[in-house]
Amino acid sequence: MSHRRHSNTVFTRRGLLAGAAATTSLVATPSIMRAQGGSLKVGVLLPRSGFQAGIGQDCQRGVDIAPGILGDLGLPNLAIVNGDTESNVEVARARAEKMINEGVQLLVGAFDSGQSSAIAQVAEQKGIPFVINIAAAPPITEQGYKFVFRNFPTAPMILSDAFANQKETFAVAGAAPKSVVFMHVNDTFGTSMQQGISAVMPKFEMPYKIAEQIAYDPTARDLSVEVSKAKSTGADALLVVSRLNDAILLTRELIKQRWTPTAVLSMGPGWYEDQYLKTLGKLSDGPLSFVPWHDPKKKLSPQLEGALAKAYPGVNLNTNHIFTFEALLVAADAFRRAASTDPKALADTIRTTNITNNVSIGPGIQFNPKGQNDKVKNAAIQNVGGKLVVVAPEEAASAKPEWPMKPYDKRS
Repeated sequence: MSHRRHSNTVFTRRGLLAGAAATTSLVATPSIMRAQGGSLKVGVLLPRSGFQAGIGQDCQRGVDIAPGILGDLGLPNLAIVNGDTESNVEVARARAEKMINEGVQLLVGAFDSGQSSAIAQVAEQKGIPFVINIAAAPPITEQGYKFVFRNFPTAPMILSDAFANQKETFAVAGAAPKSVVFMHVNDTFGTSMQQGISAVMPKFEMPYKIAEQIAYDPTARDLSVEVSKAKSTGADALLVVSRLNDAILLTRELIKQRWTPTAVLSMGPGWYEDQYLKTLGKLSDGPLSFVPWHDPKKKLSPQLEGALAKAYPGVNLNTNHIFTFEALLVAADAFRRAASTDPKALADTIRTTNITNNVSIGPGIQFNPKGQNDKVKNAAIQNVGGKLVVVAPEEAASAKPEWPMKPYDKRS
């Protein structure tokens, strides 16, 4: 997949460690500038290189389409400083420190839970607001931080919604797997999800049993052994927590080993990414992802989708764009209400956020005393013909699930 990238978002390790950062200035309207004494300098940290580069670059699209929509909402635009974490926790930490030292007044990022945890520590120490776009590890908002805010569900929240939406999907399909193999990445997010399953799953009386749990490295280049082990269990379906590259690897290995599960039930990224869809073509059809998503019935959703289609024709609106945009929406809303670029004033204002004109599923964006939006919800989406359709919850559904998955060897 070709990723559209502006020159200011391309970083090398040498440039990163030297502290080089290119800035795209998005100038606020003159009246807002006079009232607030300048634009808000926002550092956006994403894994634009390394093994998570595809997703990080996709999140950047949410940054690119934000200015026009923020302007339409009467919000100030933001001076964006783009930074590359290189998919590395220590680089993320170092880059956050460098950005703050160079005058950034608010941070956004970083997709990955491990990298976001490191940035959160720096932000709290420096007293700089950090608005997390995507990261699900629960401990991030369990540390008593005062400058860290997350508009994204935690792993237990994702699991709870995933199991509820799975049961609804099974009911509509009129069928359900009796056993699954749980395959998951062994990074911070995958481990959090694995730990949460034992606590959350019993509450939902799921129709299936977990036959085997298989952890693997998200940077692995060969998953043949893991897939062979999963296949040997005789399980009906795959329950997965993946990233982009390994989702592609897993699919190719399923095809190679001539195993088509009844369903692939994903509780994370990878399987709905545009790069996954375009890399695999018709072989990408079928997986069900149970993830935070947009509510197509909210009035701002078509506007966001239209802006993405105009800037990036052929790219499907997904979680990466939705929650990166909403992180900037939180920042711009706080900047307007605080009428200040002072980090403490911004943090105080973010705590009182109440945005109902948003795009994600749920009543809107608010933060509890821990800095967590605990009301954001998930959807069940399915890959169908290169598109993503919502199959649950019923109030947001645009299609019925295709069940079971069509055998890989029966697809042209």
